[in-house]
Amino acid sequence: MRGMTVAAVILYRDIEGALADAAGRPAVRRAVESAWAGGATPIVVVSFDSASGEVASALAGSPAILAEPAPIEAGAVGQMARGIAVAAERVTETEAALIWPGRMVWIDAETVTTLIEAFGPRRGAVLRATYAGDAGWPVLVPIEKVAALAALGPGLMPDALMEQLFSASSGSETIDTGDPGVVFDASTPIDRLPAFEGPSEPVSGNASEWGPAAAEMPDDVPLEGPSLAPYSQAADEGD
Repeated sequence: MRGMTVAAVILYRDIEGALADAAGRPAVRRAVESAWAGGATPIVVVSFDSASGEVASALAGSPAILAEPAPIEAGAVGQMARGIAVAAERVTETEAALIWPGRMVWIDAETVTTLIEAFGPRRGAVLRATYAGDAGWPVLVPIEKVAALAALGPGLMPDALMEQLFSASSGSETIDTGDPGVVFDASTPIDRLPAFEGPSEPVSGNASEWGPAAAEMPDDVPLEGPSLAPYSQAADEGD
């Protein structure tokens, strides 16, 4: 199976959420490290930043692209589309994006690997991580589904957006990741999470090119970035 390029789009409503403590690290840094270790690339963080660049500082040495959000009136779907557009601009071979609300700070790197691996034989399918039967995050959205996502409009919250996209997309599947981090957010301390179990069964019969090497990368390996992507409405509209 040929290699895949699947981005991670990590979304924050405010600076405080990005900088919140997540077991001793800024939430944004923890999410980026999990996405990177799991094999996602490029990694786009959609967040405002302070005048002193606190979010950028938290990402220093990481591979993340810090993207200025779309206008607030664009709604949650506008922020998702913004992140996907930046990812596709930076890496034109991007085939899909993992939509990742920033409050989901405990998502494990193995879950990222599992979803990307599951996408291999399911090209074009929307894939949603689950745990103990509950739908969670991230949601893998193929690039060809972005127009359908954007058409849902700015009035829907993230869960409703994904429910509608999932229902309307043929071939959509849930993937049992065995990861409590896909449903338990930052309001649950890490030491209160249920045990990580891993996928209940293999999601693909083939090992991917990126998986083992990415997953084995230690957390303290120096990484490049972050780069900055200012908002451009023309870029989001493909002009």
